Amino acid sequence: MAIALAAAGLSVLAIPSDAAAQTRGNAQAEQGQSLRDRRPSSPALPPVGRYVADSGEGFILDRSGRHPLVRFERRDETWVLRPSAAPRGDVIYRNDAGDQVLRVTPNGGITVYTPRSPGGSPASFSGAGQSLTPPTLGPRLLFQLMAQRSYMVSQVVGRLVEVNLDGDQSEALCVEALVVTTEAVIRIARSPTARQYVSDLRSISIIEGDRAGVTYARGRLVVTVDPSEGMAGRPSSARVIRAVLPR
Repeated sequence: MAIALAAAGLSVLAIPSDAAAQTRGNAQAEQGQSLRDRRPSSPALPPVGRYVADSGEGFILDRSGRHPLVRFERRDETWVLRPSAAPRGDVIYRNDAGDQVLRVTPNGGITVYTPRSPGGSPASFSGAGQSLTPPTLGPRLLFQLMAQRSYMVSQVVGRLVEVNLDGDQSEALCVEALVVTTEAVIRIARSPTARQYVSDLRSISIIEGDRAGVTYARGRLVVTVDPSEGMAGRPSSARVIRAVLPR
């Protein structure tokens, strides 16, 4: 290595003045680029974190899996987000109904969009958060959950509503879909203007299939989950509501 450096030094001395000036210019440019590359970047955020918006709403953002997940505090639903490019290098994250949920700038700034703040509210990182990946319950707890959800829906609808779950590939995803779907039905039934559309509801079924979807006909609400897509294979409450309410 010392011999190579010495040879390089002798060759520089023999270069004519114009070439030497160009060499110095190139070296300075490379040095400047190196300094720019070493500029401190925005602090790396953890895969799972809690954020608080200026509007006062708190939420968990989980980026540890295939798709970003977000859940607002005091809510049962976890939203699966899908990114799309925006001006100035920003990224917009939407739910499966196409609603804008988050906007993230290149330096990590986050704006959250909610019914309380439809125009967007800046959010800041406030600490670590719990993973939003749904757990596996097991047969006994699963049966209890189905019975509980059937009772909750039946009470608000005013008639017996059966709850069925038929899935063997991803129990956790089916459970997540069950909670989200029943919450959506309860919201509809509690609305004075919308409850008429679930007056003939008799059963809610969660099944597995090749493509996520929701159908509602003749009193049967069927939600299909796609285990191959992970959390993205579970329809959101927004899609359930759109399937039940007339367009």
